[in-house]
Amino acid sequence: MAMSARRPKRKIQAPRKPPSSDPQLDKSFDLLAQAIHEIHRKNASILSFEELYRNAYSMVLQKRADTLYNGVKGVISEHLEHVAETEVVPAFVKTAGTDARASADAGTSFLMTLKRVWNDHTTSMLMIRDILMYMDKNHVKPANMPLVYDMGLELYRDKVIRSPKHPIQAQLTAVLLDQIKMERKGEQIDRSAIKAAVDMLVELYDNEQKENVYVVDFEPQYLETSSAFYLVESQALLAECDAPEYMRKIEKRMNEEYNRTRHYLSPVTESKIRNIVETQLITNHAKTIMEMENSGLRPMLAASAIDDLSRMYKLFSRVPEGLNEMRAYIKNYVLELGGLINAKVDNTTEAPKKEKDGGENEKPASNPSGSLYTALRWVQDILELQEKFDKIIEFAVLKDKSFQTAINEAFETFINENSRSPEYISLFIDENLKKGLKGKTEEEVDNILDHTITLFRFIREKDVFERYYKQHLARRLLFGRSVSDDAERSMITKLKVECGYQFTTKLEGMFNDIRISADTVIAYKDYLEASGMEKPKIDMSATILTSTFWPMSAATSPKWIMPPDITAACQSFEKFYYGRHNGRRLTWQPNMGTADIKANFNTKRHELNVSTYGMAILLLFNDVPEGNFLTASDIQSQTDVNDVDLKRTLQSLACGKYKVLIKDPKGKEVDSQDKFFLNVNFTCPLARIKIQTVATKVETETERKSTHEKVDKLRKHQIEAAIVRIMKDRKTMDHNLLIAEVVKQLSNRFNPSPQMIKKRIEELIDREYLERNAGDR
Repeated sequence: MAMSARRPKRKIQAPRKPPSSDPQLDKSFDLLAQAIHEIHRKNASILSFEELYRNAYSMVLQKRADTLYNGVKGVISEHLEHVAETEVVPAFVKTAGTDARASADAGTSFLMTLKRVWNDHTTSMLMIRDILMYMDKNHVKPANMPLVYDMGLELYRDKVIRSPKHPIQAQLTAVLLDQIKMERKGEQIDRSAIKAAVDMLVELYDNEQKENVYVVDFEPQYLETSSAFYLVESQALLAECDAPEYMRKIEKRMNEEYNRTRHYLSPVTESKIRNIVETQLITNHAKTIMEMENSGLRPMLAASAIDDLSRMYKLFSRVPEGLNEMRAYIKNYVLELGGLINAKVDNTTEAPKKEKDGGENEKPASNPSGSLYTALRWVQDILELQEKFDKIIEFAVLKDKSFQTAINEAFETFINENSRSPEYISLFIDENLKKGLKGKTEEEVDNILDHTITLFRFIREKDVFERYYKQHLARRLLFGRSVSDDAERSMITKLKVECGYQFTTKLEGMFNDIRISADTVIAYKDYLEASGMEKPKIDMSATILTSTFWPMSAATSPKWIMPPDITAACQSFEKFYYGRHNGRRLTWQPNMGTADIKANFNTKRHELNVSTYGMAILLLFNDVPEGNFLTASDIQSQTDVNDVDLKRTLQSLACGKYKVLIKDPKGKEVDSQDKFFLNVNFTCPLARIKIQTVATKVETETERKSTHEKVDKLRKHQIEAAIVRIMKDRKTMDHNLLIAEVVKQLSNRFNPSPQMIKKRIEELIDREYLERNAGDR
């Protein structure tokens, strides 16, 4: 059975008829258009806004919103075209043949006209928006069309500012740029007029560029002309000004541009114009500013011109490489000054004044590079240089850590270029702790010690410094020359903070020995009283030194022939000491002792404090008839004192302030055949006289070589100890990594060379403390 499907019938609808023209609605729009004209004529007071709102409301309800919107747009467009032609264009600035002041006034007049037109338009649009508020809400906004007020701004942009018929846009930009140029040259302008124009451009929006008209139309030309202006300006200022004046001009321009942006330009321009000024005035000429003859960075540093240096730091911090260049320049300058200080060590010719305290403290007439004066002057010059740059760091560069680091690196470099720096710094501390701190307050003492510790930080060979410091401290303690025990202990505490307790263990042991020795001497005297033994003819005190703490060699005693009374006193003390300490051994160090002897001269009796060797020499003259002499050779044969110590002792007795011996011939140098007489007519107002041994405070080349040999020997043990300590922890280690780790561990005492470490590794392998990896030699 066949079945057929029937198609469903479709209902055909008639096309929708366009809405027929409604005379009432046309009348409503005519009423609205007329009202807009009245608003533009500033006759809004005669209008009934309620009635106008109802008419617009009715048109929207009757689906005539598009007609209403486009009609209003046409009315406003027509009005703005009329305004542009009749009000704005006639206000164009005519600059040809006019002076600068007239041009400025004409430009202001044009801006004021534009301001008035803009204010009138925005006021009118606010009223029109109120009338068409229902259309905005129910038709324009849902359709994603510009709201009435925004549509009015777009029309103003296209019909007035960017008018296709009149060059208003070009004229406005030219006037604004001209006004700014005149202000840069010092002319007075009306900032409020410019601000109104800028605010207008900021409020207008470019839909294509997604930016306001200010950024699209005006700012690029403003930045371009500004760059050209400051290019010319920089060349002119460099030709006219010195460095400080140039920087003051830059600072002034920076402030002017900041204030200009803040008062009447858009804030978005501030960073861009600042970058232009910094590039043209600073970045492009930073090196030229620093190297200006008689006024650049070098003269500023030389004069410690804090204000100018601070200004340069702040300006250069604005540009990418400014501070790097300034920092490098200052570092090189410090290195140069440090090189000059080092050069004085080898080229010193000025003779210092002699001090009048005689003996060891009397300066030599000449000033060779190895003298104490040179050492102290070297350290003092560095401290003065450091103080100078400390002030620059604190006040000129705002305690910038990178500048502090660069300057410290420069100090470290030139200080270590002087191979004697550890000795010189130790000598400086020695002089201050002996007499330089006398009369100073606790705060001043601490300040001096802090400064010397700062120099100590720069020394790479801290173990060399330690050896010299131990030698100088030993002499201060044994000869009682320290001004203050508190200052001595404070210095050791500061060294401990810098280098750890191991660095100062021996120094503290030396202090402990002095304290224990005082108790031992008291016990010795009590022993003599209690034992009933015959007391030695001389009153002797001994300082017992632990051999591992003190720098003197405990293995040998310096050769000399003791006077019999001294021999008896020493034997008496040894008997007492060995009775208390079984297994210990005493080695006498006469070169580190002093003696008080009573001397009768023709006019007066004096008590002389001299070295132990000095005592032995003076006692020889008890057996020399008056008027007779002993030669240096005779004295040497009878005392067996080594040549160096003998000459120093004779110089102190015959060539110092207190000449208890007379030397023939006169002069500082001592020859083996020189004659020495007892000065029987010696006079001095003091009853007690201290005659210190003249000594070459700075080591001779031979002594220095011996010191470094001892230091190198100690370094070998320290390197080996570090290697073994590391390998015990790591078990297996790559050769280069081992060297790097040893350098790291020893860097706080000295910088061992890879060759030295390699040699110590070989020694340890030979002695079977280490072995090479069989699979990787």
